[in-house]
Amino acid sequence: MINKTNRKINIIVLFLFISISAIAKNAMINRYAVVNRNNPTVTRMDTLSSFSVGNGGFAFTVDATGLQSFPEYYSKGVPLGTMSDWGWHSFPNVKGYKPQEALKAMDFGRGHKELYSVQFKQAGRQKSASDWFRKNPHRLHLGIVGLELGNNPLAIKNIKQHLNMWTGEITSHFSYKGKLCDVSTVCHPERDMIAARVISKGRYGIKFHFPYPTAGHCDDACRWNANSLHSTVIVKKGTNYAILRRTVDSTIYYVAVKWSGKAELREKTRNYFVLIPKEDAISFSCEYIKNINDWTASDSASKYASVKILAANYWQKYWNTGAMVDFSACKDSRAKELERRVVLSQYLLAVNDAGSTPPQETGLTYNSWFGKFHLEMILWHQAQFALQGHPEMLERSLNWYFKAEPKAREIAARQGFKGVRWMKMTDPSGEEAPSNVGSYLIWQQPHLIYLAELLYRSGMKDALDKYARLVDETAEFMGSFAEYDATKDRYVLRGCIAAQETLQAATTVNPPFELSYWHFALQIAQTWRERLGKKRNAHWDDIISKIAPLPQKDSLYLAAETQPNTYKDIKMFSDHPAVLGAVGLLPLSSRQVDTGVMKNTFNWIWKNWNWDKTWGWDFPMVAMNAARLGEPDKALDALLMNKRTNTYLKNGHNYQDERLRCYLPGNGGLLMAVSMMCAGWDGCDVKNPGFPKNGNWDVRWEGFKPMP
Repeated sequence: MINKTNRKINIIVLFLFISISAIAKNAMINRYAVVNRNNPTVTRMDTLSSFSVGNGGFAFTVDATGLQSFPEYYSKGVPLGTMSDWGWHSFPNVKGYKPQEALKAMDFGRGHKELYSVQFKQAGRQKSASDWFRKNPHRLHLGIVGLELGNNPLAIKNIKQHLNMWTGEITSHFSYKGKLCDVSTVCHPERDMIAARVISKGRYGIKFHFPYPTAGHCDDACRWNANSLHSTVIVKKGTNYAILRRTVDSTIYYVAVKWSGKAELREKTRNYFVLIPKEDAISFSCEYIKNINDWTASDSASKYASVKILAANYWQKYWNTGAMVDFSACKDSRAKELERRVVLSQYLLAVNDAGSTPPQETGLTYNSWFGKFHLEMILWHQAQFALQGHPEMLERSLNWYFKAEPKAREIAARQGFKGVRWMKMTDPSGEEAPSNVGSYLIWQQPHLIYLAELLYRSGMKDALDKYARLVDETAEFMGSFAEYDATKDRYVLRGCIAAQETLQAATTVNPPFELSYWHFALQIAQTWRERLGKKRNAHWDDIISKIAPLPQKDSLYLAAETQPNTYKDIKMFSDHPAVLGAVGLLPLSSRQVDTGVMKNTFNWIWKNWNWDKTWGWDFPMVAMNAARLGEPDKALDALLMNKRTNTYLKNGHNYQDERLRCYLPGNGGLLMAVSMMCAGWDGCDVKNPGFPKNGNWDVRWEGFKPMP
């Protein structure tokens, strides 16, 4: 009897142990712990380790003092930007240039002339016009907010700065001339506003210093020696606030400064104001406003304490509602670094990439390509939002396509095509920037369809009705651009520059990634028609069934059908290995892709590619290709390849080179790849398909969506 009882007890204990173990194994991730252990700390003036606060459409980047005290010192690192979606400027167009003056007629043998916006090289009005439209409009630096601490950043000692990503707060401790200073910096989650608290017996002044724009191709957008060309005046002032009006040529905006405690705002020089505290502690907010009617002096939400609470609530909701991955149970020594990159990327993209317009490569940190955004990059920037449980952040930018539609329709029409042709390099107005490369790219075209589909798959069912017309019109262009080749009864793509930009438009036929993307996107467009109860488009179906197979030679996929020497011509071994995007970023299509040939191609590229001449998103693209081909070891190796353009700084930014010290498509691509490596894709029944099954990668995740 006793033995039976003991057996029963043992069985119950064993059952409970198994149950508890199962619960523990499947327990929800401790999200606070994941985020908190990856919060970065800075202990010196490091120009590549600046931290940012922001809300997706506005961002504010600080140096080690917690504010923007040394903007010129940081200008060649990760600069101290203050940027907003709406903050754009154009130099006066005194010669009356018109966009059509940058157009050049091209003949790609399609029976009609095609007008492309290009950069003219020969001196004259056309060159001047194309140069002007390339530089204008450009993103505006809205103004520096820093401490008056002299001109020697190395005089700042005893630095300890911490970014708390869980609450969106930067805390900075340092000393200057023997006096300690503590600064806390936060950003309002819905307004273009920062708030800060400064405690120091030094009672350092807080400077509000405004630059004139540079219109530089890649810089901090700050010209400090042109005070006569712009103005800053106080238009309203009270005991604890002041409104400044900024006039930069025809651009006008306002800066509202509000403070708690005894202080006085004084004009130091033109475009330079200083808030002088009369006490050891001062709190203030600074808001950038396009319309002065949007501000009120009695607004309690502009107080530092209020903004701090709002910011903490916003970030905790962000971390608690989206996807999360935990690598702490992994034995591989690389797991810790991969987790760091993922968490910091999640933070940076929420700060820089979730506004009302598509983001530029450098986000809201500093200008690249004049601050303009590139639509072929939007997939790398923002697809991850939908895959990681934040589709609303993607949709904020996707709404911009409606504004750009008239311009896109105009581009298609002037080139003799139907529908809308999405531009490559552009700005909030949707105007196409002249480019001898970008104007001929086509791989940005299907992005709208891909991203709309991700919104629909995320559960945003109203996406179907909202974006159906844009999906249809996008596919209309794709259908008219695909050219029927009667001799081989197939459809071809030509007269374009491939994603691998070493190829020329005039001589490129059937780049493989673009062929696969056309095939995939037209299928999605047809699915959308069926979901809405519409008939399938017969022409699109014809293209789907007859689009040219991926060109190959010697059991290797070529960069294009017109590049038979792809693997003998060294210039073909650099830039993007875009052929791998045909499987990975896109699902494997047995209609188009031979798995054996793609594996051969992957292996050749893996061994021979000039990896020092790549970009940040190439590594995630390669990783996704490897994952779909059943090579998780290679997927992981690609994601963590030790190359300069795959470097992730202490602040999480993907470093490319001395020009592009941060590159957010790399961060977005990383998150896209990790999502796929965890959640897989449609029809995938392998757990964590992108991670090796060697016992070293016990990856735990929640909230990721599978890719198509």
